[in-house]
Amino acid sequence: MIADIGYGLNAAGYLVLLLLLFTVRKPGLAKYLLSLATLVTMLWSLSFVSVLSGPLDVIHLLQGDSIKQAIWLLFIAGCLKPDFQNIWQVLRQPATLMALSVPLVALVLPWVVRTDITWHFLLQTLIALEVLILLEVLYRQVGDEQWAYKPLAFYLGATNLFEFVSYANATMIAQVEPGFIAARGYIYLLMLPFLVIATRRIKHWGVNIFISRDVVLHSSLLLVAGIYLFVMAALGYVINYLGWSWGSTVQIVLIALSMVLLATLFLSNNFRTRIKIFITKHFFANQFDYREEWVKLTNVLANTDQSSASVYHVALEGVMGAVNYDSGALVKKQGGRFTLVSNQYFMPLEQAEPALDALWDYCERTGWMVDIEGYRSKPFDYEGLQLPSKVVEDSELQLVLPFIREGKMWGLALLSAVDRPKVSLNWEVRDYLNAVTNQIANFIYFHEAAQSLAENAQFAAFNRMAAFVLHDLKNVLAQIDLILCNAAQHKDNPEFIEDTFETLHHTKARMDRMLRQLTEKQVDEAGVDATHTLSELISEVIAQRCQSHQPLPVMQVKDETSVVVDQEKFANVMYHLISNAQQATPDDGQVDITVVLDAERKYQLIFIEDTGCGMDDEFIKNRLFKPFDTTKGNAGMGIGAYDAKTYMESIGGYLQVQSQPGMGTCFTLGFPIE
Repeated sequence: MIADIGYGLNAAGYLVLLLLLFTVRKPGLAKYLLSLATLVTMLWSLSFVSVLSGPLDVIHLLQGDSIKQAIWLLFIAGCLKPDFQNIWQVLRQPATLMALSVPLVALVLPWVVRTDITWHFLLQTLIALEVLILLEVLYRQVGDEQWAYKPLAFYLGATNLFEFVSYANATMIAQVEPGFIAARGYIYLLMLPFLVIATRRIKHWGVNIFISRDVVLHSSLLLVAGIYLFVMAALGYVINYLGWSWGSTVQIVLIALSMVLLATLFLSNNFRTRIKIFITKHFFANQFDYREEWVKLTNVLANTDQSSASVYHVALEGVMGAVNYDSGALVKKQGGRFTLVSNQYFMPLEQAEPALDALWDYCERTGWMVDIEGYRSKPFDYEGLQLPSKVVEDSELQLVLPFIREGKMWGLALLSAVDRPKVSLNWEVRDYLNAVTNQIANFIYFHEAAQSLAENAQFAAFNRMAAFVLHDLKNVLAQIDLILCNAAQHKDNPEFIEDTFETLHHTKARMDRMLRQLTEKQVDEAGVDATHTLSELISEVIAQRCQSHQPLPVMQVKDETSVVVDQEKFANVMYHLISNAQQATPDDGQVDITVVLDAERKYQLIFIEDTGCGMDDEFIKNRLFKPFDTTKGNAGMGIGAYDAKTYMESIGGYLQVQSQPGMGTCFTLGFPIE
């Protein structure tokens, strides 16, 4: 019964392979011979199923083995030269005729001459030896393609070595051991995946069968389980042969070990991952199943909304999923400083920050990704890259992947494997990750372009609104002109009227400036950038524009130097931030402005701190710097903070915010010192 199951499963396996071969439309002699050998092996297995063919006798065994071995010898002979066009060219070769003569004699001899059974067993031993010799000749003459032929060598070598041992043993004892006959179906079935892999690797055969890595993984796990059961059976055979007994304790221990082993094989994700990495390295031309990986990446990138935080988070998940890592961060360079735009179980950025400038410059110059472990062992592979030893030795950072599009650097992905196997950057992994990062970079760029288009649409709406404002201002200006014309007739009236005239003239001049600023908004005035002492400009803003609100700002100057700014734009930035701080702070609170010089990093720093209501992290990330998003209703336009941040980045500076609800807010402005 056990033998019937093995041969039945083996026949089913070869039937599946035969159907796959029939789906290959490309003609070729190797394909036809392989299909014939597969068909014969399937029929050979079915002929040994006692339910179908009855009890097995020796003549049936020898005849079936002779036919099967003859076909496989013909297949190997057909592979010795890649330029065979038909089977007659193969049969005309002297080596082919010599090889086929032995199985032909073994096939005819029982019907011609009555001989001792051991001679028939000896012939089968010679046939198996022939297959092994021809297989060695084939493997040695393929030269550089030995890697492709290795699975075929495993398949034919293992099966025929088993045949050789079986019939050599039968020759000595004048009978075939039933255990060998029962095991053959399982042996051939377990070796079948190697034959399938060979069909994928050897390109000139014209056979292109797709094999899922998951199928090979599961087959390998079953193979390992089969090897374990074989070892257990062999151990039991030895104990039984020596006349020993298992003993209950030994049985319990072995059963417990078997359960643990099987649980490890089928339940351990880490073990399965390592097995999969081993399989992809040694049994596949491509390490990655690109179709599956591309679909997986597409599904990840599709799972996002329109917010920048979600887009960056999904981009990070995509690049981490590509290498099956569990820790990473996306870093972007803005205004000369690095900003963490997304983070997932990554170490504090301060630990990797000393190396970011060098990594950014190297990746921007070369476009290469960096393996920190590879840099540690072979720094000469990364010419021109100098990393701090503390980061190389102590940091958990392992992979640095640049995001580049059209020659411009967008940012870096910093990855580390905490509880996952680490990926080594060979040529295929680099090509694969380059494709992944290019796709994700396009995804990010398209999102940011869409955001820019949306902002431009909002500004277009603002410009339309400005046209209505201009219309209203012109009406007001016409009324003022009319008042002035009528008032000129009463210039001898009391001084109150003269003061009114002066006020009206001042209002008219102010409205003229407003109209000019609105109509000439896209015109840059020449010579607006100049060297200024920032504390003096801040004092003017406080004195002229911030006196009408409480609490009054208090400025403290610790040390400073002159910097180059646009006086008008700087004044607008400071007014927006100070006014927002005043409005968010109760009258009995505090608004402090501190001017400090950061000589080491060459930045003039301004801190604007208040004791107001504060903001949470979500508001800061998603709403604070979003244009036209305001909490003031119709009283505000929502472009003050956005304008301030945009201006700071345009001059190479930066703007940072630290805030907690109920505790207040601190804006930090860094102006580059030239």
